[in-house]
Amino acid sequence: MKTLELDKTRSEALVGDPKPRSTEEQESTCTIDRPLDHFAVRNGVEYAGTHIIVDLWGAKPLDNLELMEATLHKAAEVAGATVLHVHLHHFTEGGGISGVAVLAESHISVHTWPERDFAAFDVFMCGDAKPESTIAVLTEAFKPENISVSEHLRGIGPDGSKC
Repeated sequence: MKTLELDKTRSEALVGDPKPRSTEEQESTCTIDRPLDHFAVRNGVEYAGTHIIVDLWGAKPLDNLELMEATLHKAAEVAGATVLHVHLHHFTEGGGISGVAVLAESHISVHTWPERDFAAFDVFMCGDAKPESTIAVLTEAFKPENISVSEHLRGIGPDGSKC
C-alpha cells in the first residue's frame, strides 16, 4: 500500500509553531475559567476539534453495508468516541454507500464509489477523541492500495486562540 504524507493544514501554520508545552503547563495555563465545552489544546493552541479527510483508492469491498456499519462503529470505539446513531444509504445492489455515524464528539461520514474502488471519509471529533486512530481501522477493513489523509484543526479564533 502506498501512503501519502499527512497534509497537516493545522493551526500552527497560521499562528506560528509554538514550542510544545507539557500537559501540566497546558492545563495550568489553559483551564482557568474555561467552560466545559470539550475544546482541546495542542501546542498551546486551543481549538474545537480535529477534522481529518481520508481518501481510500483501490479499496474493496465498498458496497458491503454490514461491513461499513461495523467499521464505523469500530472506528469510533478505537478513537474513544461515542456512537449516537449510524445512518447508511445503499444506492443499489453493488452500488455506493453514503452515510454518517453521528457521535457525541461529532461525526464520521462516508461516500463510496465501488465502480472506482474509491471511498471518501470525513472524520471530525472534539475533546479527547483521537480521530487519527480511525485511519488504521479504515485501512484494515477496506485494504486500499493508496491512502491520502489531510488534517485541519477546527474552531481556532481569529486571534489564533492562544490559551
